[in-house]
Amino acid sequence: MLTSKKIAVIGSGFGGLSAAIRLQASGFQVEIFEKRDLPGGRAYVYKDKGFTFDAGPTVITAPHCLEELFELTGRKMSDYIELMPVTPFYRLFWEDGFQFDYSNDSDQLFEQIGEKSPQDVEGYKKFLEYSREVFEEGYTKLASTPFLHLWSMVKVSPQLLRLGAYRSVYSTISRFIKDDHLKQAFSFHSLLVGGNPFETSSIYTLIHFLERNWGVFFPKGGTGALVAALVKYFEDLGGKIHYESEIKRIETFDGEICGIVTVNGDHWECDAVVSNGDIVHTYKDLLQEEPLARPRALSLAQKHFSMSLFVLYFGTNKKYSHLAHHNILFGPRYQDLLTDIFSKGVLPDDFSLYLHAPSVSDPSLAPEDHECFYVLSPVSHLGKLDVDWEKEGPVYADKILRYLEEKYMPNLREHIVTQRFFTPKDFKGELNSYHGSAFSLEPRLDQSAYFRQHNRDGSIKGLYFVGAGTHPGAGVPGVVNSAKATSGLIIQDYLS
Repeated sequence: MLTSKKIAVIGSGFGGLSAAIRLQASGFQVEIFEKRDLPGGRAYVYKDKGFTFDAGPTVITAPHCLEELFELTGRKMSDYIELMPVTPFYRLFWEDGFQFDYSNDSDQLFEQIGEKSPQDVEGYKKFLEYSREVFEEGYTKLASTPFLHLWSMVKVSPQLLRLGAYRSVYSTISRFIKDDHLKQAFSFHSLLVGGNPFETSSIYTLIHFLERNWGVFFPKGGTGALVAALVKYFEDLGGKIHYESEIKRIETFDGEICGIVTVNGDHWECDAVVSNGDIVHTYKDLLQEEPLARPRALSLAQKHFSMSLFVLYFGTNKKYSHLAHHNILFGPRYQDLLTDIFSKGVLPDDFSLYLHAPSVSDPSLAPEDHECFYVLSPVSHLGKLDVDWEKEGPVYADKILRYLEEKYMPNLREHIVTQRFFTPKDFKGELNSYHGSAFSLEPRLDQSAYFRQHNRDGSIKGLYFVGAGTHPGAGVPGVVNSAKATSGLIIQDYLS
């Protein structure tokens, strides 16, 4: 059923695209305004010398939340994109030579755990059951439910308290598993959504069961191909995307949204805005002329933001067959390293890295007999560590490459044929991220659900949010579910 209501979506990341698809399928007139020349937000794509580099999210989990978008109109995701299962999910490496394949094969997992620490096999089984319980309460019931009122948080508090949500991911895992290597193996996941496992609520252990339940996938053609599939679907539904159309201002009248203006001077009237942009940037910059936005901008700026990232993309004319698609490389320190990054704001000399090797699953992403990689190093955001990344970037990139060469990839630097990097300064400049944070608000208990940015603003009529900064949080399932929660509110507000 068509409606005359017009919705402007700011940003074409997974959250923005998912919201736009849901709203367009519900009969709204939806147009997306994207700052950059390509869609995807953090899921941008770089191409060079025959290599295809996905800039951002590379671990695709909970595919049903994507499939559901296509089912809204009786279509199949498989008609638009192929998702390939990745096995093992991750290959974990430590400097002392220990290696662990984290996969969905229970027998293989039990065998590896037993070889390392026999007493932890039963502990792991108990942890898996705990993770399943948290998944049922924290994901199945709450991921796409908006938390707009304190009472909505009060109602679920008994379950969350029963599951020990006040404990950290690491301390919870330590109750089940005693071996230090295995504690790291099962606690690093919160880093993939911007959280320190020593501070992030144990609710985020649900990621473990989510992966075990549905698997880990990678789109054929790369994450950018999945973005392109969502764009095509949105356009098939009649939606429109404007590229190189950065928003300068969200217009309001008497506390209500009435339009948007781009930096190019284009004006588009609308009934509502869905911001997939940074939450601080939205309130502070895009709504700077709206008095109702100022208190929220000041309040958000005082919150805890996730770490940033230094991301190095490179292609080689040599294959490294001992690497898996997703590799986690643990350095000599774990908690102390994370304290340096999240609390102290120093740039450590040691590393813990995520090494992505997508051509293991899809050789078409690199020329024949070549491989493409990106390596991600967590670093402090600019609010804690304001180094000159223009100068530090090339130095830090070389340090990472030397480390990889010494520990895992012999003669690496002589085989690199192309490389580029993305720094916290780029997160701030290219993506308007506050402090150059890579995942918006840190996923702490006091910044989750009701205490996170609400999906619908409580003061400005017609202002909504999707993406990492709002409920339920970062990660592809998180932002896609934020779109489900937000679009449900818009449908309720304008079509009911």
